[in-house]
Amino acid sequence: MTELATTRIPILYPTLTYRDAARMIDWLERAFGFRKHVVYQGDDGKVMHAELSLGESLVMLGDAKDTTAFGKLVRPPGDVGTSTQSVYIAVPDADAVFATARAAGAEIVMGLTDQPYGSRDFICKDPEGHVWCFGTYAPRVGAAA
Repeated sequence: MTELATTRIPILYPTLTYRDAARMIDWLERAFGFRKHVVYQGDDGKVMHAELSLGESLVMLGDAKDTTAFGKLVRPPGDVGTSTQSVYIAVPDADAVFATARAAGAEIVMGLTDQPYGSRDFICKDPEGHVWCFGTYAPRVGAAA
């Protein structure tokens, strides 16, 4: 574990499941600026595994399947009635991302807000109910809080 603690490459990858991952990949590109890194589809055309990049970071996603060990553990928000996690993305210009997300049809949960700790944030949901938080606060490992 010591080796992981000192690595300079990303080692945390949010992983989301969707009812229609192919549609959501296109939406995430349009709304938030993600880019396809890899997309693996099964014979049925369903997305088995995809990785979308945003800067040097990646998010993993795929179609929900309750036939795999992982699929038995997780569900899209629409299957359980609420999201049980969120993804925070640090951005240099929250206003610009807000405008793009809103134009793409993101459900705005919290509008642009100046936080007392110096960040400018907003929170939205994608069309399948995953919660996405964007803000200018960008903590760094090793930096004082």
